[in-house]
Amino acid sequence: MNPYEIKKDFPVLEDITLTYLDTAASSLKPNIVLDTMDEYYKKYGVNVHRGVYNISFIATEKYEASRNKVATFINSRFDEVVFTRGASSALNLVASSYGLNNLTKDDEIIVSELEHHSHVLPWQNVSNITGAKLIYVPLNKEGRITIENFKKVLSNKTKFVALNHVSNVMGYIAPIKEIIALAHEKGAKVSIDAAQSAPHTKIDVKDLDCDFLAFSGHKMLGPTGIGVLYGKKDLLQGMPPIEFGGDMNDNVEKFAASWKDTPYKFETGTPPIAEAIGLGAAIDYITNIGLNEIAKHEKELKDYTVEKMKQIGDIEIYNPTSETGIISFNIKGVHPHDAITFFDGDNICMRAGHHCAQLVIKWLEVVATLRVSIYLYNTKEDCDKFVESLKNARDFFKKMGF
Repeated sequence: MNPYEIKKDFPVLEDITLTYLDTAASSLKPNIVLDTMDEYYKKYGVNVHRGVYNISFIATEKYEASRNKVATFINSRFDEVVFTRGASSALNLVASSYGLNNLTKDDEIIVSELEHHSHVLPWQNVSNITGAKLIYVPLNKEGRITIENFKKVLSNKTKFVALNHVSNVMGYIAPIKEIIALAHEKGAKVSIDAAQSAPHTKIDVKDLDCDFLAFSGHKMLGPTGIGVLYGKKDLLQGMPPIEFGGDMNDNVEKFAASWKDTPYKFETGTPPIAEAIGLGAAIDYITNIGLNEIAKHEKELKDYTVEKMKQIGDIEIYNPTSETGIISFNIKGVHPHDAITFFDGDNICMRAGHHCAQLVIKWLEVVATLRVSIYLYNTKEDCDKFVESLKNARDFFKKMGF
């Protein structure tokens, strides 16, 4: 892959002074995604499933074609793909529909301190309502989830496991396949937050044998407002909907109703049509380049950048051995919210804060971190510019007595 050619596909990057290193928060969008969504609005911007006229048929075809692209992308069945408002919405659906209806006070739910708030808060809610106990996997000294530590908390009381595939702060790839197998031996179900892995790593839900998996469109070149929930067909069929309204029902009587089969019983009202179609275009774009090529490119740039950061001094890197393009760090003695203004002055887009993952920030014993996240449109020049800005920031704050 050629990141210099790829840059040309992203209108935001027409500003050659801009360096975008915040893909873990949200990715940029290529022209093909924007054009595909624009075509929907200009040529057939109508609702799906309901209309008996031609342009409604076209809209429905394209909407469902995107569902099929997602299914192919993760190797699932077509009817195991539920479109949601985002990964957060998908993860909440699992907790609210499956969790609240299947767990009791005698059960245990395994989570970790690496989780995004969207994957721990829904299960806190389940715990508060049902009485099921939250159990945290101990992290090793690097801040990783390990098989050894997972086995320490897995028990016959474990009924659900909710873990991320890749941490949005530490960038580590969890040994998810092995964890799923161990959980299934105990009869537990497993939900995977793949928001940080789906844009970068090939996911095969059948090979993983996960029960649920969620990711969002906007972190993988797609639009905001669209996410995906994968669930095994038998599980989704047995779960009640948590939102009610048009198009999700089969038959409605005065005092009772029946629902359509999955996935449609979970997609009430007018769905995110343009967004789903845009996500399909993003999947085409990523697939054309190749996830293996993308992952290799990111890792090379991440390792290159970390080595240069180590040469500066007074920089604390929290995840130097991560397998992905995420680098979390701080300038020693400098609050990240002060430091981030320096990078913004150089038109470098990156993140400072707790990254919606306060538990791991507390585990690190810091108030916040700076974070760089690298993707397919980044180059060595982007990394060099960031490193130079980091050096200047370090020197500036040192001169100021920090």
